[in-house]
Amino acid sequence: MNHPDLHIELREHIAIIRLTRAAKRNALSDGLILALRDAFDNLPDTVRAAVIDGEGPHFCAGLDLSELQERDAGQGMRHSRMWHAALERVQYGPVPVIAALHGAVVGGGLELASACHIRVADASTFYALPEGSRGIFVGGGGSVRIPKLIGAARMTDMMLTGRVYNAEDGERAGFAQYLVPEGTAFDKALELAQRVAQNAPLTNYALMHALPRIAEQPADHGFFTESLIAGIAQASPEAKTRLADFLEGRAAKVSKD
Repeated sequence: MNHPDLHIELREHIAIIRLTRAAKRNALSDGLILALRDAFDNLPDTVRAAVIDGEGPHFCAGLDLSELQERDAGQGMRHSRMWHAALERVQYGPVPVIAALHGAVVGGGLELASACHIRVADASTFYALPEGSRGIFVGGGGSVRIPKLIGAARMTDMMLTGRVYNAEDGERAGFAQYLVPEGTAFDKALELAQRVAQNAPLTNYALMHALPRIAEQPADHGFFTESLIAGIAQASPEAKTRLADFLEGRAAKVSKD
């Protein structure tokens, strides 16, 4: 898990995974992408949630273009599939992942953010997909994940015209679920991760792995899959304990505060 551009810190049940390539605006090299994959493959069993952050003023400015090399079509495809495998470990790994966004969330950085489950943006955040102007195409899963956040039409516009979304417009478009003052994205992401870590692990796992697939299924298939997951979840010993705590007044009730 050791890599000079990736720092991993464990705070009780939270893993903080920080890109530490600030001089390059945390641009993603192949080595860094593989280090992210290895980090999620090797999280300790005690970890219940993770936060991805970027050192310095930017979350991630995308692919490290200095690593672009002349590839034939097959090599290019295999390179893209390597990114797919790495970011799949973020989206479909062992724990929910909260992204702390600030500054540039561009190209591959947006692809990384879109693989996370919750995105917290601060007021300095901006989003862009400059691949269209550079003669390339997204290759890290962005054409699948980003339209699910903002719609295919918005993504098409961004790539055709070079449109850049600021933090407020990006939050309205669906890039992030939370918008916070500049400099506070990490604090909010950590707060959310601590809350997520208190959930039953099986419920968190179902939200990460079952819900996205149910959303892609025809309705009758989705209803059946939902019933299977609901049955499995409520049969777990932890669910029985938590429900008993609620019914016997030992658990907090939902409130608007």
